Amino acid sequence: SCHKRNISSFLSVVFSRTLASAGKELNDNFLKALAEREEANRSGKMTSVIFIRDYNTLGQEVSGYIDYAHRLKTQDFEPYFCGKKRLMPGPSDLCYYNWKTQTSTSNSSPNFEVIYDDPNGLLFKSKRDKTMLNPWSGSSGDSSGTLLQSDLYVHVVLYDRSVRTF
Repeated sequence: SCHKRNISSFLSVVFSRTLASAGKELNDNFLKALAEREEANRSGKMTSVIFIRDYNTLGQEVSGYIDYAHRLKTQDFEPYFCGKKRLMPGPSDLCYYNWKTQTSTSNSSPNFEVIYDDPNGLLFKSKRDKTMLNPWSGSSGDSSGTLLQSDLYVHVVLYDRSVRTF
C-alpha cells in the first residue's frame, strides 16, 4: 500500500545517508568492491578482512590486514570513497608490517582474534562464531579471498565471511 511504500522510501533515504559510498562515482575496482560490501559490513551480515600492500606517504612499502567492519565503525569512509584519502593499513589494524623499518604489529578487533603462532600461519578467529579465516589458504569455511586489480594499490585481496547467526 501507499503507507508501506512511503515508510520504505523514507527508510531507504535515511539508510543511504549512513553509507559513505552512496551516490559516489567509483572508478577503481577496489573502491567498487568496498562499496558493494559496505552495507553488509555495517549491518553485521558480513565481515570482510582487507589485505593491502602498497607504499605509504614516505615511500616505504607497508602491508597489513584491516577489519573492514571495525574500521567502518571507527572512521569516516567518505574521504576514501571520494578519492581524497587512501585506505592504508596501520599499526592499530589486525596486522601491519613496514618493510623498511621492519615494524610489525598485530591486534585483535571486536570481530577477530589474531592467531599468529599457529603452524598453518596467520589466522583470524571470528569472535562471533569461532570459525577461522586463513588468508594463506585462500579460503576457510565460508570465507574466500578475492584478488582485485586496482589502479590505486600494488596488491589488494578481500576476504569475506557471511556471519552465522544462531
